[in-house]
Amino acid sequence: MSEIHRPRRGSLAYSPRKRAKSQVPKYHSWPQHNGEPVLQGFAGYKVGMTHMVMVDDHKKSPSEGKDIMVPVTIVEIPAMVVIGIRLYRKDTFGKRAYVEAWSEEGLAGLTEAAASGKVTDVFAITKTQPAVLTGVPKKSGDIMEMRVAGGSIEERVAYAVSLFGTEIELDSVLKTGQFLDVTAITTGKGTNGPVKRWGIQTRKGKHSRGGKKRHIGNLGPWFPHHVRWQVPQMGQMGYQQRTEFNKRLLKIGESGEEINPAGGFTNYGLVRGRYVAIKGSVPGPCKRLIRMRPAIRQSEHVERIPAIQYISVASKQG
Repeated sequence: MSEIHRPRRGSLAYSPRKRAKSQVPKYHSWPQHNGEPVLQGFAGYKVGMTHMVMVDDHKKSPSEGKDIMVPVTIVEIPAMVVIGIRLYRKDTFGKRAYVEAWSEEGLAGLTEAAASGKVTDVFAITKTQPAVLTGVPKKSGDIMEMRVAGGSIEERVAYAVSLFGTEIELDSVLKTGQFLDVTAITTGKGTNGPVKRWGIQTRKGKHSRGGKKRHIGNLGPWFPHHVRWQVPQMGQMGYQQRTEFNKRLLKIGESGEEINPAGGFTNYGLVRGRYVAIKGSVPGPCKRLIRMRPAIRQSEHVERIPAIQYISVASKQG
């Protein structure tokens, strides 16, 4: 008889598993950048998945140089608008907002603050434009901070001021073949029991006759006299922020006509604007806000321009 084995699902490092406060993910760290000032992030809306056929360009791969089928996630990327600029400083309590500008009149104060020597970081406050999309049923955009990196503080502030009130495209942040980190709020599954949430075994034999088949056997030891947080119990599952590292950007497209499947993408419809194709899956359901930044720990990955041979447009309706 085979041994029943079911590892715990998920990591205790994510505890407590609470619902995310907002559908807009937040970054607490950004990659290092040496060079001219650049914006270090962009955002779009998840469309769905399809597959491509491309040449495997991974060195020492068993299929190197051959055509392989790769699953990809499509994210629609309307232009973002820079609606504000915020400068930060550090004190004994950590990073604190120092000065910000939301109009043309307040931009002069940013230059003065940068000259004071107290500013340690520069962020552009950006807003998405979902109203131009037909697949996302909302008009108001999502507001988020994007870090401006590279050069001195004065150069960063000058670059951020030049972006104020303008639309920015993905091409100014990421390029084809680059590795990036993708962050989103996962699909919410509501309240679930310990069997589905943590992967514990259901009770066997006589233990299940008491009407508690999908319960844990006990809540822990006698001492200490409290239930430890490591004990698997029921609670919220899903709708939490997750980041997937080193996802490869395979394609930046101008029009969705080349990727739209027959009947459109399930639960989304047709892509009519600019889009990106990211290798593999990304967190969250369709229509969910997806944030992207340059890879913060790329390690040995080498950036290459992918050679795409075919994009599937077969129906995804089942």
